[in-house]
Amino acid sequence: MPPWKLASAVDDGIWSRLFNFENYGELLGLVQNSILAGAILGVVGGLIGVFVMQRDMAFAVHGISELSFAGAAAALLFGFNVVAGSLAGALAASIAIGLLGSKARDRNSIIGVLMPFGLGLGILFLALYPGRSANKFGLLTGQIISVDDPQLTWLSVISLIVLVGLLLIWRPLSFDSLDADVAAARGVPTRFVSLAFMVLLGLIIAVSVQIIGALLVLALVVTPAAAALRLSASPIVVPVIAMLFGFVSAVGGILLAIGGSLPISPYITTISFVLYLIARVVGLRTRPRAGLR
Repeated sequence: MPPWKLASAVDDGIWSRLFNFENYGELLGLVQNSILAGAILGVVGGLIGVFVMQRDMAFAVHGISELSFAGAAAALLFGFNVVAGSLAGALAASIAIGLLGSKARDRNSIIGVLMPFGLGLGILFLALYPGRSANKFGLLTGQIISVDDPQLTWLSVISLIVLVGLLLIWRPLSFDSLDADVAAARGVPTRFVSLAFMVLLGLIIAVSVQIIGALLVLALVVTPAAAALRLSASPIVVPVIAMLFGFVSAVGGILLAIGGSLPISPYITTISFVLYLIARVVGLRTRPRAGLR
């Protein structure tokens, strides 16, 4: 075969793995739970991500996801519910960070210790797991057809708890996120608010691992909020944009992934990153004009 034909065949093979919409309607019916789960996680993840950015805790998201991965891997190895294992690991990490990391320097040190420990444990548990390799890989990068009815129920209930929890502590959390010292001086229970936020963050990260995997949770919890903050500083507009970006990233990624044979995470992360780039460009064009007024 001539070299140019071989290259063309290779390119066709790559594109068919990335985008192949044959029998798309039939495949769409198989992932209804995943689409609904992605929509829920995109909205709630985008909302909580605003506070993650305001509190400079993007690094914490990755640290919690590593312990969540370790908990899920342990549950997979010992035959327990994977979502429950993921929750246990995430809550253990978030509570430890909330209790021990009141200052940014302490918090980063704790996260730096927890991350390799959690990742190492997770790899150990997966190496000992005798089951299908797809289950192992899915904990790291997500699985498109991995959300059954019980998991969707878990995810919906936990997401609702996170949403209600955020609404209940919204005002003191906003105050504490903008200036913790002033908030404490005004009588805001900053330690309780901080710990409550960390628990809520741990919950949403744990269920996000089931969709996008432990390594790429940032794409749903951090990137949409980071993009929204490039477009506005309004305390009302930013959460709305972040939720919209999270929804588009999650649902759009799932819809594209249906037509390919690759894990779901590259599609979600690419959409999320493109939205961030667009937001940066738009933000650079509009802010100088706003400054001239």
